[in-house]
Amino acid sequence: MTTFLGMPTTAPRGVGNLRGDEPFPAAAHKALQDGQLRRNLGHATTTIRRKSGAVIGELPDWQELREAGSTLKANTMARLPELLDQLEANVTAAGGVVHWAADANEANEIVTDLVKATGHDRVIKVKSMATQEIGLNEALEAAGIAAVETDLAELIVQLGNDKPSHILVPAIHRNRAEIREIFLREMPGVDPALTDEPAELAGAARRYLRETFLSTKVAVSGANFAIAETGTLAVLESEGNGRMCLTLPETLITVMGIEKLVPTWRDLEVFLQLLPRASTGERMNPYTSMWTGVTPGDGPQNFHLVLLDNGRTAVLADEVGRQALHCIRCSACLNVCPVYERTGGHAYGSVYPGPIGAILSPQLTGVEDNASLPYASSLCGACFDACPVKIDIPSILVHLRNEVPHPRAEKAAFGAVAYTMDHPALYTRAQHAAKLSRHAKKLPPPLNGWTASRDLPEPPAETFRDWWAKR
Repeated sequence: MTTFLGMPTTAPRGVGNLRGDEPFPAAAHKALQDGQLRRNLGHATTTIRRKSGAVIGELPDWQELREAGSTLKANTMARLPELLDQLEANVTAAGGVVHWAADANEANEIVTDLVKATGHDRVIKVKSMATQEIGLNEALEAAGIAAVETDLAELIVQLGNDKPSHILVPAIHRNRAEIREIFLREMPGVDPALTDEPAELAGAARRYLRETFLSTKVAVSGANFAIAETGTLAVLESEGNGRMCLTLPETLITVMGIEKLVPTWRDLEVFLQLLPRASTGERMNPYTSMWTGVTPGDGPQNFHLVLLDNGRTAVLADEVGRQALHCIRCSACLNVCPVYERTGGHAYGSVYPGPIGAILSPQLTGVEDNASLPYASSLCGACFDACPVKIDIPSILVHLRNEVPHPRAEKAAFGAVAYTMDHPALYTRAQHAAKLSRHAKKLPPPLNGWTASRDLPEPPAETFRDWWAKR
């Protein structure tokens, strides 16, 4: 190992899906030209918001639950080293094997070697943000191992040679007609008479996956939560594919970010109420699967847990930005964000799109590698209001904007402003000069970029100093 878990290093370049090919403004400009994409996103996010709002409204103590979730996450991050040690000890005692991966390269190598050791060349996968983050599918393919996504939306993305655009609904940018075309083109054995009715599309996917479930001996999963006091892991999902992957294969490999811990079973109670309501608009998840190590004669007989850092300790080292590690991947912030609803997830360039991606991705990679993402927000605050664990995303965005490398011209401009405001006589003359531009709506070059999408605020007819002098 060239690095060690616990060192605040960022995710390596050249591997994984945390960095885009172009800055957010350029990618967003292209996305805004796609009318069908905007219609798909608008319909989907509106539906999710309505469902989520209805079930949240049923709970009189929702705000208290949010506060409890936030407090539990903060406490977990403060005790992370000891809780990780406790988790490792309990998973090992239950028959599992724990592996520590400092970054994406190490995690991919560990998983690839484990699959090779089984003698098989195909794995089935439960939807996992961590494995997408590290580019595991690409690493397995390079080693001659086929990875089959079993979550319906992830399967659509995989068959369409596409990328996910939403944390919870990866194919949110696709409509039924587009999905039908992908199935007809890419899915072996599909009925040529397949229609775009949701039940028929789901049935086609079910038939395609059934043989894969029954014949594949190795599964790869993520984890929504890990309970330190018992070594238990939990996966929450809506389709049942996760239950199949977690019970049928002989070997199960779980890749989990080190921040997914909860200290006790009782702590899990809070998150099992928060997550389904904030994410899918359900009172509880249809499938909540939990397992502790290996149980003889029941389920996988070989269990490996890969604990992934990949920049997380660098995030933890930032007293303001570490709140991003509280995220439970519910996607509530995406569903209320006016920027995401118009640009979609691909514009962010990272597997983590939307407001949470705008604060998490730059910290995992180093701000300079995702310098445009902290600006991918209007700072309206809707994400903070929606977050079930009360992550103050707007404040972190402003914090990261201060960390972004700024051009010399910008530094010079703000230096001039600071100098002016530090000298009263000069500031007074600047105020009087501003009155001359009362009717101007745009700034002249080279400052006109700021007013390209906003009007210049009109200076008051009378300054405070003038008002004070008269009295």
